[in-house]
Order: sequence, then C-alpha cells, then structure tokens
Amino acid sequence: MSIPTRPAVLFVCLGNICRSPMAEGVFRLAAQEAGLDVEVESAGTGDWHVGNPPDPRAQATAQRYGVDISHYAARQVEPGDFRHFTHIFALDHHNLADLRAIAPSQGQAELALLLDLVDGRQGQSVGDPYYGGDEGFEQTWADVSAAAQALVKRLGA
Repeated sequence: MSIPTRPAVLFVCLGNICRSPMAEGVFRLAAQEAGLDVEVESAGTGDWHVGNPPDPRAQATAQRYGVDISHYAARQVEPGDFRHFTHIFALDHHNLADLRAIAPSQGQAELALLLDLVDGRQGQSVGDPYYGGDEGFEQTWADVSAAAQALVKRLGA
C-alpha cells in the first residue's frame, strides 16, 4: 500500500449529483485559495447517476458563488478509494454507515461526517436538497462551505 504524499479527500453522498459535488467544488476552491496541495474528488454510494453531471440546481447554486461544477461526472465509491484517499467524508449518517459497511480492512482513509469538522455541528448531516426547492441547495452550499473552510484550516495546520 502506498502512503500518499499529500492529503486526498473524497466527499460522499448518495447519488453524487447534489451534496458531494458541491462539497468537492467549494473545497477545491478553498484549498486553491489557501495554497493547499490536496487531491479532491466526490462519489456516491449508489450507482444510478454514474456518468451524469450534477443536478442543474446544484450547478446553478455553485455558479452563483463562482464555482463551476458542470464538468463533474457522478461516480460510485470503489474499494480502492479506501486505500487511495486519506479522508473520506460522508454527507449524512446513512452514507457513513454504508461506507463503514463496504470499507476493506486494509483501508487507510479516515471516515467521518463532513459536519464533524464544523464547531457546534458535530454529528449532524448535510440535508439532501434533491426533493426540495432552491432554498435547500442554498442551505447545502452554506453547510459544505463552512466544512470546506474548517477542513482547509485542519489540513493546512
């Protein structure tokens, strides 16, 4: 097993079309602005959106904040992800449980909830905006943005 020379972060939600690509996009920007050398991706525990771009509402929300996620393509978590990535952040408890259930014993990734990074939000999930309106995507953006800033501080220390 190779030891990564830099942090590698994977954000995981259910279908990889709303929450996790938004988290990937905002963290990618925050890390770049901080000069942090890190690998960043997102994935889903489910496979029904594989190859599809993020939900148009997620794209529009990210774009309002200057982040283009339109070129991202959904993918499903793979066993090798647990060896490749140093940190895998689930966006909710259900996906964290699924990740723990499929994690190989030789995996090295730290598994945690994304909002565990944010003071006062430990143990909370990022709400899934898929079945709601635009306000849900705005709340998701606020949550993943706060977590991105906390993660940049943690990895940059």
